[in-house]
Amino acid sequence: MDANTQLDEQVMAHDWNLFSKDPADDTAMTRDSYRLAFADPEFLSRRETRAIRFQLEMLKPDLELSAQGINNTVVVFGSARFIAPEEAEQRLEAAKTQGDTKAIALAQRAMANSRYYDAARRFARLVAKFSETQKLEDRLYICTGGGPGIMEAANRGAHEEHAPNVGMNITLPHEQSGNRYITPELCFKFHYFALRKMHLMMRAKALVVFPGGFGTMDELFEVLTLVQTHKAKGVPIVLFGSDFWSRMLNFDVMIEYGTISPDDVKLFHITDDVHEACRLIQAFYQG
Repeated sequence: MDANTQLDEQVMAHDWNLFSKDPADDTAMTRDSYRLAFADPEFLSRRETRAIRFQLEMLKPDLELSAQGINNTVVVFGSARFIAPEEAEQRLEAAKTQGDTKAIALAQRAMANSRYYDAARRFARLVAKFSETQKLEDRLYICTGGGPGIMEAANRGAHEEHAPNVGMNITLPHEQSGNRYITPELCFKFHYFALRKMHLMMRAKALVVFPGGFGTMDELFEVLTLVQTHKAKGVPIVLFGSDFWSRMLNFDVMIEYGTISPDDVKLFHITDDVHEACRLIQAFYQG
C-alpha cells in the first residue's frame, strides 16, 4: 500500500469516526454537510448523483474483472425458477406422500423443467474443460446473472471443474443473493439493470439462452438488437431447447410482416444438445 492510499484511508476513517461520536456533541464537524462527499451515503443516494452511481457501478466490476484476468466470457441466461433434478425429485416425492393433486402437478412440471438445469450445468462443465486447454489470455469463463435456476446451474458446472466463474447479481424488492457456486471474488451486485446487462455483454464471446421468462427475453432481444444494428460485435447466440423456443417465438411472422429481414434469423441457432452448443460456438470463431 502506497503513502497516498494510506493517507486516503486515514482521512476516510477520520471522517466516519466523527459520526460515531455522541450525538449530543453538536458541533459543525458532526453535521452531514461536513462529510467527505464520497463517504456520505445519503448524498450519493440523491437523484442528482445518479450519474455518479452509474459510473461507479460501471467501474467497480470492470476493474476487478481486469485485475483477475477475466477477458472472455460465455454468458448463460435462463429461468431463475428451474431447479436441480435432485431437488425436483424430492419435491415430487413429498407431494405424492401428501397426496396433494395440485402440488403433484407443480412438482411434475418442476421435474420436467429440471432437464434444463442439468443441461446448463453440463454445458458449463464442457466450457470449463475446453478453456483449460487454451492459453491463459484466451480462456473462456462462464458468466451468469448470479441468481438461482439456470444461472446457478451454469455457475455450478464451472465450479465443479474448479474453474473461476462470474456472477452478476441484481438487487430486487424480494431478497436475493448470489448463488453459492460463484467464485467469491467474481460475485458482483448491481442496482441498475442497464449497467448489469452492459457488463454481461462487455466480455461475452458467446451467449447461450435457456428457456426463461421476461428477464430472459429482455436480455435475449437486447443482444439480438445490438447485433442486428451493428451496435455490438457479432457473437454466437445459441437458444437451447427447441420445443420451448419453437413454441415461444415465431420469427416467421416477423418475416411475413416485414418487421425483420429473412437473414436476421441467421443471428442465432437452436439446439437440444450441449455438445452441439459448444461446436456452434467453436465453429463461429474457426469459420
